[in-house]
Amino acid sequence: MTKQHANWSPYDNNGGSCVAIAGADYCVIAADTRMSTGYNILTRDYSKISQLADKSVMASSGFQADVKALQKVLSARHLIYQHQHNKQMSCPAMAQLLSNTLYYKRFFPYYAFNVLGGLDSEGKGCVFTYDAVGSYERVGYSSQGSGSTLIMPFLDNQLKSPSPLLLPAKDAVTPLSEAEAVDLVKTVFASATERDIYTGDKVEIVILNASGIRREYMDLRKD
Repeated sequence: MTKQHANWSPYDNNGGSCVAIAGADYCVIAADTRMSTGYNILTRDYSKISQLADKSVMASSGFQADVKALQKVLSARHLIYQHQHNKQMSCPAMAQLLSNTLYYKRFFPYYAFNVLGGLDSEGKGCVFTYDAVGSYERVGYSSQGSGSTLIMPFLDNQLKSPSPLLLPAKDAVTPLSEAEAVDLVKTVFASATERDIYTGDKVEIVILNASGIRREYMDLRKD
């Protein structure tokens, strides 16, 4: 009889999808609210979106225990920054902090796949996309999570940004209006929910612009 070793892992993948789109003067960050493990739905109403600063919002999929730990670290680091500099962190500064925080744990990583969205110092929309160990890039739009393989080709088809290799360098922001971007996010989630069992129940959409922050919700299929 062959010995069977217990195959324990410190990680789990709780599924779910995140999307962010940057515009000329706005940023839309969205994520579904389903949290699963394997074929079980743990809850249908879990927010994957966290506001890190006035103009920085992070959406995270992957292992939600690691995501919570990461959010706590970023929150503490931001508080220290506020005491030292007497101001809120800008979105590009928060992007660098998130990269450093993830890279610091690269030998036992946070199993979290993040998109960070917000407004930069000029008031333009910005989106930063990450891997689990802190490699990041500023883009016009991005998606992470279990539905990203379905969502990203759709966004590429609708919004393909100019190549960063083209000179002179062009803006990464998308040409859509704010309302069009929100409609597009609703469409991609409705599509992804049809084919990905880990995405569904409800989509939470956070819209950041000069006048502040607001949230919208849309129901998705529940099976």
